[in-house]
Amino acid sequence: MNHPEIDIEKITHQLEDTKAALIDQSYQSKESRATVVLDQQSVGRLSRMDALQGQAMAKAEEDRRQLAIRRSDAALARLAREEFGECIECGEWIAVKRLEWDPTLLKCIDCAE
Repeated sequence: MNHPEIDIEKITHQLEDTKAALIDQSYQSKESRATVVLDQQSVGRLSRMDALQGQAMAKAEEDRRQLAIRRSDAALARLAREEFGECIECGEWIAVKRLEWDPTLLKCIDCAE
């Protein structure tokens, strides 16, 4: 049974909207993660270093984005299995405020510490 005090439809829409926004951001940032061309004739050493650093930061952001997408998918799967809102460690309900703040949480406050 899903958490009895949660508006399941609202949470489902929130998770789906978040996932769609993350996928859109991923698509839009694809170019910034592309391979940096190191043309020594047209770009100075510091500019190349800046480009490589920018690429590394974009890749790290994409990794965080993909993790958030997987967490959203997992929360949607818990909703489908009617296990949403149950702490995976102790089996108690996760506080409603915590789930409204972040519906991908897996543990209650006591188990999260």
